[in-house]
Amino acid sequence: MNDSSRGAPPTAGYWGPTDQGAIPAGPAFDGHSAQQTRPMPIAPDGFGDEFRDESRDETPQEPMAAPPPPPQKKRAGRDLRAAIGVGVGLGAVVAASLFIVKAVFVGVIAVAVVIGLWELTSRLQEKKGIRAPLVPLAVGGAAMVVAGYARGPEGAWVAMALTALAVLVRRMTQPPEGYLKDVTAGVFAAFYVPFLATFVALLLTADDGPLRVLMFLLLTVVSDTGAYAVGWRFGTHKLAPRISPGKTWEGLGGAVLFAMVAGALCMEFMIDGGHWWQGLLVGLAVAASATLGDLGESMIKRDLGIKDMGTLLPGHGGIMDRLDSLLPTAPVVWLLLVLFVGS
Repeated sequence: MNDSSRGAPPTAGYWGPTDQGAIPAGPAFDGHSAQQTRPMPIAPDGFGDEFRDESRDETPQEPMAAPPPPPQKKRAGRDLRAAIGVGVGLGAVVAASLFIVKAVFVGVIAVAVVIGLWELTSRLQEKKGIRAPLVPLAVGGAAMVVAGYARGPEGAWVAMALTALAVLVRRMTQPPEGYLKDVTAGVFAAFYVPFLATFVALLLTADDGPLRVLMFLLLTVVSDTGAYAVGWRFGTHKLAPRISPGKTWEGLGGAVLFAMVAGALCMEFMIDGGHWWQGLLVGLAVAASATLGDLGESMIKRDLGIKDMGTLLPGHGGIMDRLDSLLPTAPVVWLLLVLFVGS
């Protein structure tokens, strides 16, 4: 292709492709006129400030800090009305059975033990796959309480040994996988629930047994109440945050104070031959054992990943959630009362 095939050259003063009709354009570029063009003057600093809108300042503003949230009021973690109602009902049942017929109160202990064992073994199987035999535990646990009341400490130990043996034998009827952990959990359950509960029946065997049991219950409840009240109002220093974040050293101090005062009053006015200073020691021991018992059950529940052992008692959880501080406190109170005033 030669130059003649491209068509005539474009006419001066026009732009655009040559294969279309000529489109008139603006004035043709004139180099001489461009040389005579004067540069645009630069406005001095501050020129036109009188027309600036001061309200539109381009300077970035720092974001305003959000106001702190209002302090939240501390609240109890349970239904207080339901908890009080259930507590009053349980107290009425205990008082009626305790001061009318001793044997009826022994039956109340046995029923609480069987329900507690059912809750504990059910949670172990649900959360850990541990199959602790419930039938020998329930039968042996009830027999343990009755044997302790009828035969004293020796009867309780014999019943404990037979219950452990029954757990070993009953588990042999199932496949061997997991045998060791199942029987270990079963023996632990037999000791933790019925054997410790048997010391409540041992308290009842004394001549002033109902008053001793009442003192044991009152001191445990007063210790828990003091820990809750003082810890809720003044608690800031955590006692065992990895086990029970709600417990504080201030709450422990409240438990000790309340329990020691209540112990002195109970020993002076309820127990034959007791003195107020003995009550101070009993109250101190109760505060320590109740707190350890509560922490121990909290450790079990954290290992199982649950909040409560059951739902039988509205506002409280299960039976085991009420026995956590009572069970380890029973042998402590029984032993101290035997040392101070005899059996």
